[in-house]
Amino acid sequence: MIINHPILGPRDAQEFVYLGDASLIHRPDGMTASIETFHDYTYLRDNPAGLHRELWYHEQGDRSWLVVTRNTVTHEITSVELARDVARAEGRSK
Repeated sequence: MIINHPILGPRDAQEFVYLGDASLIHRPDGMTASIETFHDYTYLRDNPAGLHRELWYHEQGDRSWLVVTRNTVTHEITSVELARDVARAEGRSK
């Protein structure tokens, strides 16, 4: 599978480490979140068939974090964004 890195261009997926659901960007606040909230954040994940936003880490490259939107059935990648840009954009929309 080829991941089209937004800065470096096409890269083999073997350069990256898959880190799970992209919703992990939104970690609960350790000072105010309940134990149940942290439990859900840590252990509960969706397992969709179809489009899914995932976190990937470019371990063998520039060490950037990416949000990859991928079809889990066909493995087709529809978009790749820098995770910092996604977090900033989602932070502004709240």
